[in-house]
Amino acid sequence: MPRVKRGTVRRQKRKKLSKITKGFFQNKSKLYKFMKEAAEKAGVYAYVGRKRKKRDYRGLWIIRINAAARENGLSYSVFMRGLKAAGIELDRKSLAELAAREPAAFTKLVEKAKAATPAP
Repeated sequence: MPRVKRGTVRRQKRKKLSKITKGFFQNKSKLYKFMKEAAEKAGVYAYVGRKRKKRDYRGLWIIRINAAARENGLSYSVFMRGLKAAGIELDRKSLAELAAREPAAFTKLVEKAKAATPAP
């Protein structure tokens, strides 16, 4: 089997890993073995965090919509049911923006939702 000398390839690989773990605590930014472990774990946390961010924002939008709907005399669930019955297909992000920035427009949406809500 031929002998493999990996001088520059090895150095490039370690430099790349060192760049990723720059600023990490103690040996996680200095020793190769620990750099590898720390970078792997950081990647896992980053992946989970990207998924988590979507969940957190949706929760925030729901809280904002609920607060604005309650100011107008409806709960969140009744408001969303009314919007669906009225055929208004706005996503939660835009509803939360309307609630925060355009209260008058949101009030009109609440009135439409109230009118379209079927009586139990």
